[in-house]
Amino acid sequence: MAKTILDIAQITGVAKSTVSRYLNGGSVSEATKRKIESVIKETGYVPNTFAQSLKAKKTNIIGTIVPRLDSYAASQTLIGIDEKLREYQCQMLISNSSQDLEREIENIYSLERQKVAGIILLATQITSAHLEAFRKVDIPVLLVGQQYDGTYSLVHDDYGAAYDMGKYVLSMGHRKIVFLGVTEKDIAVGVRRKEGFQQAVQEAGNCEIKYCETGFAIKDALETACRIIDEYRPSIFVCATDNIALGVLKAAYMKGLQVPTDLSITGFGGYEVTEIIHPSLTTAKFYYKEAGQLAAQSMMKLVNEESIEKVMVSRYKILERESVDKR
Repeated sequence: MAKTILDIAQITGVAKSTVSRYLNGGSVSEATKRKIESVIKETGYVPNTFAQSLKAKKTNIIGTIVPRLDSYAASQTLIGIDEKLREYQCQMLISNSSQDLEREIENIYSLERQKVAGIILLATQITSAHLEAFRKVDIPVLLVGQQYDGTYSLVHDDYGAAYDMGKYVLSMGHRKIVFLGVTEKDIAVGVRRKEGFQQAVQEAGNCEIKYCETGFAIKDALETACRIIDEYRPSIFVCATDNIALGVLKAAYMKGLQVPTDLSITGFGGYEVTEIIHPSLTTAKFYYKEAGQLAAQSMMKLVNEESIEKVMVSRYKILERESVDKR
C-alpha cells in the first residue's frame, strides 16, 4: 500500500506539518531533514505533486489549454512544452476546450483555482471574454499561435510563410490560383496567411486568383474543393493548412485529376503525413515542438518574474516536394 505523509511522519517521529514543510522546500533542521530523506528512500514514498501544489504558495504545475487533442500542431506543441518543463522539474496540466470558446474561458478560471503557476493557451481566436479572463486571473498567461496587444504571445510567422509560399507558387508559373483559407475569426490562419499570400500576388500582378473559405476538417475541405474544381478549374490550390490540402488531394482524385500534372496543391504546417503520402505535399513547415519548448521556457521566466519579449516569433521553412508542377 502506498505510503502517505502521515506514514512518513509517524515513522520519522516528527509532526506531519514538518514533513509537509520539508516537501515544499520550507525550513527544516539538518538532522530532521536527514531522517525524512532516509525514510522516504526506504519506503519509496512518492509525493503527491498536485496536492502539494494546492497547498503551496508557489506551484510547479503549468496549465495548458488546447482547442483540440487530435491536432498535429497541438500535440507537437504539447510535447515541446512537456519536455522543457521537465527540465525545470515542473509538470503540465492539460485542459481541452474541444473548440468551444465558452469552455476555453471556463478552463482559464478553473486552472487558476487549481493554483497552477501560469497558463499557456494554444489559441485559435481571442475574444473580449478572453481578455477579461486574462485581467482577472492573478497568474501569467502566454498565448501560442495568436497575438494580442498587451498579452505575451508566441506566434508562428504566418505572414512570412504565406508570402514565401506565394513567391514559390508564382515562380512555378501558376497564375490561375485558388487560395483556400478559413474563417477570419482566426487571425493567424484566417487572416495573416491570406495577407501574406495576397502581398506576393500583388507584387507579381497578372494573376487570376479566387479566395475561398472552408472548415479546418479534411471532410469540409473535400466538399468545398469538389465544388470549386467544377466551377473554376484552377491550376493550383494554396491551402491554409495541411489538413485542408489533404481534403483537396482527395477531391482531385475523386474528380479524376492527377496531382500535380492536372492540379497542384500546397499546404501549411509540415505534418509528418505530408511527407509519406504520394505525391508528397509541398508545404510551409512550422516547428511546433520547438515552439512549445520556447513557450515553456518563456513561461518559467514569467513565473520567476523575469522579463521576456511581448511577442516572440518561431521559424518556418518552405518544403518543396512533389505536389507542385511547373507551368
